[in-house]
Amino acid sequence: MSRTVGPRTADPCPRCYAEAVREGTPLSVAGSDRVDEVGYACDRCAHTWIRQVADDLEVHDVVRVDLPEATLYGTAWQVEDDRVQVRGSGGTWVVWVERWRVIVY
Repeated sequence: MSRTVGPRTADPCPRCYAEAVREGTPLSVAGSDRVDEVGYACDRCAHTWIRQVADDLEVHDVVRVDLPEATLYGTAWQVEDDRVQVRGSGGTWVVWVERWRVIVY
């Protein structure tokens, strides 16, 4: 299952509930290449917030992937330190994405 959401994420702003939220921005600890958090900003009320990148992601977890052009739902098929292979329902598609884009659903 996937849906095109344009410049929106599947989750609305926690303050004003508008869905016009910019794509997340990866945030890393100074001096490290590892992305530990993702930052978001609401276009409507300018509220900002962060979410932790899941460190307990495992193969076969049901996940959501927020991409610039769509939000995809699937299953984690392979999990590496910096990326995840996600498989769509019935194997209709398989895509590698950066780990910070993946949210355990």
